[in-house]
Amino acid sequence: MLVAFSISPTATAEDGSVSEAVAAAVRVVEESGLPWELTSMFTTVEGEWDEVMAVVKRAVDVVAEVSPRVGLVLKADIRPGYDGQLTAKVERVRALLDESGREG
Repeated sequence: MLVAFSISPTATAEDGSVSEAVAAAVRVVEESGLPWELTSMFTTVEGEWDEVMAVVKRAVDVVAEVSPRVGLVLKADIRPGYDGQLTAKVERVRALLDESGREG
């Protein structure tokens, strides 16, 4: 399964930045050993249901250590029997763009 999630602390540093809390959450994902990707809006992680959800919970817990309230947005692609979809889905679209000569 693929899970794209975004965690936001409601209490932030004096400058309004959430970067430190987000970095702590991403560090949890990185240390999980699961395939993952960071974008400007979401962190996507790939694995089995229980291991992915455990990573998301640990990431939320880390952010909760610095904020009394945490927001979580989560989107899941649940497709049993498929691995490597973190990159394969993008590669399929890029191949179609290449065929049409319109890659950006």
